[in-house]
Amino acid sequence: ACYLSHAYLLQTLACEIAMSRIDETIEFVPVRIAVLTVSDTRQLAEDKSGQTLVDRIEAAGHAIADRKILPDERVEIADQLRAWCESDDVDVVISTGGTGLTGRDVTVEAHRDVYEKEIDAFGAIFTIVSMQKIGTYLFALPGSPGACKDAWDEILVRQLDYRHKPCNFVEIMPRLDEHLRRK
Repeated sequence: ACYLSHAYLLQTLACEIAMSRIDETIEFVPVRIAVLTVSDTRQLAEDKSGQTLVDRIEAAGHAIADRKILPDERVEIADQLRAWCESDDVDVVISTGGTGLTGRDVTVEAHRDVYEKEIDAFGAIFTIVSMQKIGTYLFALPGSPGACKDAWDEILVRQLDYRHKPCNFVEIMPRLDEHLRRK
């Protein structure tokens, strides 16, 4: 299942402001991240936002599990998100693009098609979404390189680092499948 967090994660920012630090005594745990660029016009060579994310993800020590560019087609985006959520090779999905206000911008709607339950948490900006099979985070970022840099540099690089204190997304990954152990 998947958890979706929209671009600027208020809860994470609150955590960052409160007591942000990396505990160097804890071993770094790399996560496997899939990057999806949503665009009707971009190809890999022109995908500056996707490349920005890939460069930052790799520089942080994480692995690129997969990378795709899809057109602004809701069904195609949702199908790809589902495939990654079902894959044992993907821990996190970050999408960029298709988050605007035009009729062709359907990334957020496609994310909503994938998850089963949306839980508002820590304000209107940050939401955590739960599904039947837990294990993958989805992050929908705007399609500009600047927004991708901001989201990665200011939020995701630390939240995907197991050593980040006082909180991070990686440390709770093992607890997200508790419902499976109860069967």
